[in-house]
This record gives sequence, structure tokens and C-alpha cells, in this order.
Amino acid sequence: MEKKETINASVAPKGSLEVLSQIEVEKLKQVGENGLYPLFRKCALAILNTGSDSDNAKTIFESYPDFEIEIIQQDRGIRLELQNAPANAFVDGEMIASSREMLFSAMRDIVYSETEKCSRGTDLNSSIGITDYVFQLLRNADILHAGEHPNMIVCWGGHSISNEEYAYSKEVGHSMGLRGLNICTGCGPGVMKGPMKGATIAHAKQHFSQSRFLGLTEPDIIAAEAPNPIVNELVILPDIEKRLEAFVRVAHGTVIFPGGAGTAEELLYLLGILLDPKNQSVPFPLILTGPKSSEPYFQQLNEFINDTLGFEAQQKYQIIIDDPERVARIMAQNVEKVRQHRRNYNDAYYFNWRLNIDISYQQPFIPTHENMASLVLSSNLETHQLAANLRRAFSGIVAGNVKETGISAIEKYGPYKINGDESVMKPLDNLLEAFVLQKRMKLPGSNYVPCYQLVR
Repeated sequence: MEKKETINASVAPKGSLEVLSQIEVEKLKQVGENGLYPLFRKCALAILNTGSDSDNAKTIFESYPDFEIEIIQQDRGIRLELQNAPANAFVDGEMIASSREMLFSAMRDIVYSETEKCSRGTDLNSSIGITDYVFQLLRNADILHAGEHPNMIVCWGGHSISNEEYAYSKEVGHSMGLRGLNICTGCGPGVMKGPMKGATIAHAKQHFSQSRFLGLTEPDIIAAEAPNPIVNELVILPDIEKRLEAFVRVAHGTVIFPGGAGTAEELLYLLGILLDPKNQSVPFPLILTGPKSSEPYFQQLNEFINDTLGFEAQQKYQIIIDDPERVARIMAQNVEKVRQHRRNYNDAYYFNWRLNIDISYQQPFIPTHENMASLVLSSNLETHQLAANLRRAFSGIVAGNVKETGISAIEKYGPYKINGDESVMKPLDNLLEAFVLQKRMKLPGSNYVPCYQLVR
């Protein structure tokens, strides 16, 4: 394994988390079962490795085997002593400001999520309790701004996309930025960076000084999708389910660009929620878009949704091809409808409380080989429940593609086996085959070996 250029450095926080309790410091130092050090080290390494040309989390961690963090508590606050840190996070020996901010954002979220989880008032076995937990994490990160009019657009899409698709995502971001819309993504490269980059320029043109580029991630994906440098607000949620809920709770609208298994997971998650009868009256703008060259991708995805979830699911989104201005214009118009709806129901602008999320969408799904093989993929399920299980299937594929634990499990036990009704498995097979042929499963240049096997 090739070792990368490294540096030793001393880093202090600036503006946030300047003080930790002795118990919090000890937890961050602990390596054992209840310690937070391995988690913090993993997230810190991913943040400092921004710009990596690999999406294999296992490989990234193996490239820096000697990376260590010592947490020093002193009278005037805390300090981190970094050993063998990625050199590309520094300029002339000083850590880049955005990297330093994100490093301490990671510490903040890891400490608080553990503290809040252990709180007597936290109930992670109920839907209401999980939603409140997500709210507390976002509030602690100062993400929820009371009084601001709705303007946060969540952009989903792949990290492995073509140059044309990346350029198109920038154009859409630029058009939305000219209309005063902010951007939230999964914070990584590809589509997670493009809309932010376009909006940055647009905000500058409009002298818009309140630019928000929110990145939401979780520990198992952060190495494969390290935060891009445009992100100015970073939150690390405990798992993919909390991350997905955070996306839909803060969103005033969602734009989906071309992607792979992770993008399909996100779309299925959102469609399943919108198909819940309890959410029929809640407006949630959803647009799928890309350049002309990606039209076959959206046709394939649209056919998959029709074949598995049906016509009703297709009515929850609009597909717009090769028209960034139209995407931005329609999204801005629909965000105004969201504002009116929230105002009519006295719902918060900053957190979508009225959206019902069933607990089956909130409870963590661990993609072990046993759990993947046990998924029920049947057309006899209620539509929103089938969407939930399809989401879990794609979540497992994402894990096997890029997450350290998933990659290790595949290496040890072989590919995941997924089985179900022919009416579900055939369109699933067609979609996954298209993703592979279009090289949407891994970054360009990677030799993709499927981490799954469909059993029919």
C-alpha cells in the first residue's frame, strides 16, 4: 500500500468547541468499546484527505496507518496534536481554514451525538424520539435558523459522474444561486460539489452575503466522499438513516442529478415517504434533471420506478432535461408554495415537522449478508414499504462499493445475495446493469466488480 506525504501539526479550534469537559476529553481519547477515539480518528482523516482520487474507504485508511491524534486539554481550551496527517490539508505548515473548521465540526458532532444518545430523555425506539434526536443534532450544530425564509435546496447525485454532468450541475446551482437559493448536499465530490460551486459564483454576482453550503454526511461514508472545500457548514450524523432524515427535514425542495446506487437509495427513501398517505397534503418539490446525454439514465430510472412502485410514485417528481434555468425557476416558485404552506400550518421554516416518517425508514439497517438476504422484495407489500426495502438493498450495495465495513465483509464472505419476486428483481437487475455499464458504481478508472448477486 502506497504511503502518502504527511505532516505533524498542532491545531486549536477557532470560534466553536473551544472547551470540552474532562469526561468528554476522556471519551474522545478512549479506544475501547465505549470510546470515541476510533470514530473521531476516522472522520478526521477523511476530512483532512479532501481531494482524494479514491472512493475506497478501506484503501484511504490503509494509506495513512500512522495517523494519530492526541487531544490536549489546557487551561485556555483544547488543542489537537496531529501525527502523520495528510499534507494536502496544510499550506506552509498551517492547516487550511476550511479543513480546521470541519475537523472541529466533526468533534462537536461526535461528542454531542453520543451525549444526546445517552440522555435519559432520548428515545431511539420511537419515531418521535428519533426525529427529536435529529433535530437536537442539527440545532446543536447551529443549522436551524429561525426567521429565515425557506431557501435550502437539497441536491442529490453521484460522485462518479461525467464531466458534462458535473458542468451541468454547476449550471443548475448557478441558476438557483441567482435566485437566492442555498445548497445542501452530501458534501463530497461530483454532484455534491457542482451545485455549490455554481451557486458560489451566483451569490457573488448578487452580492448575497448569507451563502450557506450545508454538507450532511455520516461516519461510514465520509472517507469515500470527503467534504469538498466549498462546504461552510458540516454536520456528521450518526448513521445513514439519520442523515437521510436530516436531508428531508431541512429541505425546501430537492433536485436529483445523475448518480448510481447511492442516488437510487436517496430517491427511494424520499419517494417512500411521499407515498405515505399521511403526507399527501405536504408539498415537497422534487425535480430530476441532467444534460441531454443523461436522458437515457433518467428514462431507465423512471421505468424502474414505474415497474416497482407504480404510476403514483412517478407523479411525485418532475423530470427536466438540459434546462438549468427552468429547473431553478420551477424550484423557486415551488419553494414559495412551501413557505405559504408552512405559514398556513404554523410549521417551522427551518425544520419540516409535518412530514411523517415511518419508523421503518428511521431504524438503522446494518447491511450484513444475512440482513441483505432477508430483505422482502415483493410486489405484495404496500408501496411505501416496498420502497423502504428497496432503499435498504441499495444501501447495502453502497456499503459494499465504498464503505470500509462493507468492503471488508465482501472480501471475507463474497457478494451480497439479494432475492425477491421476479416482478421486482427484473427491473432491479436492469437498473443495476445500466449503472455498471454507465460506470456509475465507482470513480472513473476503477475496475468494478459487483458486490451483489441477484437471486431469482
